[in-house]
Amino acid sequence: MAELLAKYIESIEKTETILYTGSVTGVRGMLIESHGPSSVIGEMCTIKMPRSGKSVYAEVVGLRGAEVQLMAYGNTEGIEVGSEVIASGAVLQVGVGSNLLGRVIDATGRPYDNKGDIVPETFYPAIASAPSPLERKPVNRRIITGIRSIDSLLAVAKGQRLGIFAGSGVGKSTLLSMIARNTSADINVIALIGERGREVLDFINRDLGEEGLRRSVVVVATSDQPSIARLRGAYVATAVAEYFRDQGKDVTLMFDSVTRFAHAQREIGLAAGEPPAQRGYPPSVFDLIPKLLERSGTNAKGSITGFYTVLVDGDDMDEPVSDKVRGTLDGHIVLSRKLAQNYHYPAVDVLASVSRLSRRVTGPETQKACGEIRRLMSTYAANEDMITVGAYQKGSNAQVDRAIELHQDIEDFLIQEENEQTSLEETLTKLGEISGISIPKEEYIADIVIDPVRTAIAHANSEAVFSEI
Repeated sequence: MAELLAKYIESIEKTETILYTGSVTGVRGMLIESHGPSSVIGEMCTIKMPRSGKSVYAEVVGLRGAEVQLMAYGNTEGIEVGSEVIASGAVLQVGVGSNLLGRVIDATGRPYDNKGDIVPETFYPAIASAPSPLERKPVNRRIITGIRSIDSLLAVAKGQRLGIFAGSGVGKSTLLSMIARNTSADINVIALIGERGREVLDFINRDLGEEGLRRSVVVVATSDQPSIARLRGAYVATAVAEYFRDQGKDVTLMFDSVTRFAHAQREIGLAAGEPPAQRGYPPSVFDLIPKLLERSGTNAKGSITGFYTVLVDGDDMDEPVSDKVRGTLDGHIVLSRKLAQNYHYPAVDVLASVSRLSRRVTGPETQKACGEIRRLMSTYAANEDMITVGAYQKGSNAQVDRAIELHQDIEDFLIQEENEQTSLEETLTKLGEISGISIPKEEYIADIVIDPVRTAIAHANSEAVFSEI
């Protein structure tokens, strides 16, 4: 009997018996000002609209004396001076559980797909701290994306965080959809923050598809929604990923995009009176970005592998948000507009991209093959103008001759159709054939642990040593 009553007793214990209320004193653009209630930053409140009988969720974003500054998660039409503001006594929480799989939710964790209510197994706070650095499991196992250019030359580890940097229309969303369909992770959590409404449905139906959606949770906060909704959508998606990580799962978190998350915080910060700093961004933007990104990665139970897209304004890789994200993450994948214009998809600029943990999850012979391919690509790029105009004479340089000879084979290897899936074995076999380096079968195993000490000794002695633990 006690077990049957437990959930009801828990609900009663969590019920706030004293309501703290206030009243709206003014609305300035996105910012709602009220006298009271007694509340803290981040607390959820409900604003009543007496004329329509409706209400809207709002979050406390600032305090100034007895004045409380709020931002609404929905339309502010109908809010008037004197509207009642009721504090909940809690920050935003999201209901989580296995029944989230295959569902689309909004920035508050509520269903967005008209498929009925979601009965949560428990609740996770949307805003949380990153795992302790000393509690994180070592990052030493590979995750498969099914994309040849990434699985070969930019190998990704479980728990690694990478940025995907590109201008508009270069293929970020398509690349994410390919990863979502082909990844070896257990679960996908996809955050579509600040996207156009049309793109959301296109991504779910056309890019992700039924197969991809079945093992995914999609969190949506479109560009027309209030800035607080776009901001909190990012936290809700991360909280959902944290729940599945705590269940011992390997999660892929695909976040599109950090730039629009930063734009949302800029709007909130400026509205609350925060002074602009770098290119109009207030300091709070650069404080929130690492706090959000550090929540992914490994903990003692599972892993979150993060792919965070960054919309590069004017293809400027050094603008403030890009620079901050690149310095926080464990690598970056750069998508080139030039490659996209040449119909080279995915438009991954391998030479401009770096996976900082690739050597931890690849064997010695794979590393040698990748190094050889990169050298050939770099050699061809350095001499491309001479080769194109016919000024280079064959036989002048053996390395350039080899780069020219294998250029088309490398291009064919890197180009991949959107619906084409390639196994790790196929990818590494082709990589070895092009580079002329034989990659042993042991290195085809995705979930193998590389011994970094023995590998380092092997490289120092120029001897290939591969250890399976």
